[in-house]
Amino acid sequence: MEHNIQPLLYVILVAVITFLTRAFPFALFGGKRKVPSPVLYLGRILPPAVMCILVIYCLRNVNFSSVSSFLPQIISVVIVALLHLWKRNNLLSIGVGTIVYMILIQFVFI
Repeated sequence: MEHNIQPLLYVILVAVITFLTRAFPFALFGGKRKVPSPVLYLGRILPPAVMCILVIYCLRNVNFSSVSSFLPQIISVVIVALLHLWKRNNLLSIGVGTIVYMILIQFVFI
């Protein structure tokens, strides 16, 4: 029984810590307090910066030696960007981009 309780305690601990980190900004800036301008700036600038870093990270190992090795990634990135600019839906653009990429590497660029 002792070994079965340990994973449950880990899950509870992670859940509590996650809740506290999510609740902290509301406790700090909730109510009538004015949010400091550096925090507003970071809230505006960080999401696109993180997305750029993720795109660069995902494309860091693209091999430009042959068309079939880099074209699926480029097509998928363009589709994700255009779909996101059009619909402004993260799940839709990432989901469609992933599906297009998988179709391209499985059936088109074999």
